[in-house]
Amino acid sequence: MHKTRPLVGLPADTYEKDGFLFHSLGDKYVRALAEVADVEPVMIPSIHDATDIDGLLDHFDGLLMTGAISNVHPPHYGEEPTSDHEPYDHNRDAITLKLIKAVIARGIPLFCVCRGFQELNVVMGGTLETELQRGEGRLDHRAEKSPDVNVRYAPRHVISITKGGLLEHMLGKRETMVNSIHRQGIKRLGEGLVVEATAPDGVVEAVSVKGARAFAFGTQWHPEFKAAQNPDSVKLFGAFGEAVRAHARNRTQTHYERRTA
Repeated sequence: MHKTRPLVGLPADTYEKDGFLFHSLGDKYVRALAEVADVEPVMIPSIHDATDIDGLLDHFDGLLMTGAISNVHPPHYGEEPTSDHEPYDHNRDAITLKLIKAVIARGIPLFCVCRGFQELNVVMGGTLETELQRGEGRLDHRAEKSPDVNVRYAPRHVISITKGGLLEHMLGKRETMVNSIHRQGIKRLGEGLVVEATAPDGVVEAVSVKGARAFAFGTQWHPEFKAAQNPDSVKLFGAFGEAVRAHARNRTQTHYERRTA
């Protein structure tokens, strides 16, 4: 019998070329979902003015917020935009911030990576710091300048994992090595977020949503890169996949109970 896998949505990035707007997703995210989490990845176009978010979410059992070249527009967290904050993707902002809020409220599993991690913090009322490497005592969290993706995404620094937290529960350890492909990070932690890990310079590397009804977790690093070959990534995407399947089972049961009531 053919196995039907639950659907996980990934909001698209947008870019313009030759006068047309395009919606796109990175292959590494969809492969991590399909090959490691064992779910069906589906792109959500960033057309906020033509998207019924509640109706859309009726079809999904999980949401993965991806990383991106762009950054959240500073007015979304109460700051003035500067050239240091660029580039932007206003189309993505317009749908992802609403999606995150709706997904948390509905108890749909949520996994946020890099830009998605920062979006989660903004939705929860937090702020962002740009050009981290300029701060006193800060590490340079930007990627190595190399045409080789294996160099850019290689492990760069250790993270300290919060004792008794969700990340320790998933990985079974108190520290690990992660890649580092960002120049922005959390400035003020959003209300209701729990710090799950930090870099040696204090930059927040992972968070969870306190009291969430389902898996609601984010990383500043990129666990999706060659996820099937990284034991930590296998555990993270495996846990997310299990949460997605649990949500699908509960949704199916609830639908059956409503039909037979």
